[in-house]
Amino acid sequence: MTVLDLPAPIAERERPEFWIVRTLAAKELRSALADRWLWLYGLAFAVLSAAIGSIAASDAQTVGFTGFGRSASSLVALVQLVVPLMGLSAGARGLAGQRERGTLTFLLSHPVSPTEVYLGVYLGNAAAMAAAVSGGFGIAGLVAVIQRTPIDGLDLVAIAALAWLLAIAMIGVGLVVSVLSARSSTAMGVSLVLWLVFVMLGNLGLMGSSVATGMSDSALFAAATANPTEAFRLASMSALGGSLDVLGPVGTYAVDRFGDAVGWVTTAGLMVWVVVPVALGAALFRRGPER
Repeated sequence: MTVLDLPAPIAERERPEFWIVRTLAAKELRSALADRWLWLYGLAFAVLSAAIGSIAASDAQTVGFTGFGRSASSLVALVQLVVPLMGLSAGARGLAGQRERGTLTFLLSHPVSPTEVYLGVYLGNAAAMAAAVSGGFGIAGLVAVIQRTPIDGLDLVAIAALAWLLAIAMIGVGLVVSVLSARSSTAMGVSLVLWLVFVMLGNLGLMGSSVATGMSDSALFAAATANPTEAFRLASMSALGGSLDVLGPVGTYAVDRFGDAVGWVTTAGLMVWVVVPVALGAALFRRGPER
């Protein structure tokens, strides 16, 4: 069935109705919060974040105020591994699971457009991911406060905000996979492969590629910002106020080329990953939501 085959009341509107999107997003949020996978991922993220907060306390007692700053890089590395997997999994299950259960057909039989359904699913999962990410960072900060670790709350909030941007970017990518997959198991398998690709094409992958191909520093930086996990890492390290030179040629080029604006440049690269997959997925879903 295509959008053109649907009854007139649920054909694509010129503009999505906000109240319909909000209602569908609230429904999706309730479903996401009842999903055991989200709780498992969120619990793992929270436990590991708490462990890093505890390490920060130990470091602070040994080396003073810099203890948390040193452990913050470990928190960034944790986000690079766990948060993309959470986002991709949530997005992959978002539409494929409903299609498999038959609830998507039922939903589209109501006076709602495909775009409204798609945006509702996306925003509902984005809100659920905000709760999971905030919980993990909140626990890390709470552990640090209990153990009297001097931390910069603004740094923690900045990394949490960037982590959420990474999460919703991955939700968008997962939804594109979900639109193109007939079964949720297929969507989950593809999303796992994409997660491995994003992780493997991270810092170590880029370094290996640069050595093997003789890639210039500018091309290496472009490749890094084209990877959402690496864009997150560069933006986070910049937000922490640390020297990007420790990141190798990518960091050195970023500082030399953009100076203090490197954080804005890398955050903009991450925002591209937020916007483009959502627009692409919505366009594909409008063409054939029942595919």
